[in-house]
Amino acid sequence: MQTTLTLQTHAEPRTRPAVEIVPTPAAKRLLDLVLSGIGLLLSSPLWMVLAAVVKIEDGGRVFYSQERVGQGGRVFRAWKFRSMITDAEKYVGALQAAHNDPRVTRIGRIMRASAMDELPQLWSIFAGDMSFVGPRALRPGEIEVLGSGVLEPLEDVPGYRERCRVRPGLTGIAQIYAARDIPRRNKFRYDRLYILRQSLWLDVRLIALSFWITFRGRWETRDAKI
Repeated sequence: MQTTLTLQTHAEPRTRPAVEIVPTPAAKRLLDLVLSGIGLLLSSPLWMVLAAVVKIEDGGRVFYSQERVGQGGRVFRAWKFRSMITDAEKYVGALQAAHNDPRVTRIGRIMRASAMDELPQLWSIFAGDMSFVGPRALRPGEIEVLGSGVLEPLEDVPGYRERCRVRPGLTGIAQIYAARDIPRRNKFRYDRLYILRQSLWLDVRLIALSFWITFRGRWETRDAKI
């Protein structure tokens, strides 16, 4: 199983050529605005319920935020409902959640399985930092620990620059079809496939599949989600 983490160093950042951005089609942006706007309105009562249960469970903060890499390499701040214990990364760093991760709270397991913890990202979509469909937004400086123990910066993985050409997404081909624990370089192949074949119809299909996975509560499964 591969593990991902973020390492903070004091070394000078490596200079990279600018990423050629793929313009977001007007129809795709309109779909994002309409769906995220409707989603924010309809889910507002659920936000209050989730905020209450997260707070009641351990008294910690309701939301959790991270810096993420967006289109063209621009960094933005993404928000989620907190699904792990407070200060979950204090001693172990930014480790990706593993199967039956003890850091995940009881309500957090429910939220993660149904993707309810992702609801605040509807605002990121509405604001234009994200899209409903696209490559998953990664953290700056994220590193994957390969099975051999080798540390591999994700920025060096083939396909990383290509996926930065488009806005990151809440869902996508990799999120739906790729096994959860495969190396990121394999997931990047799904992302590159989306970039090559993206269309409004493909977005609608992937969004519909995502709603079905959410309804079944299968986002955290290690088996096929659909």
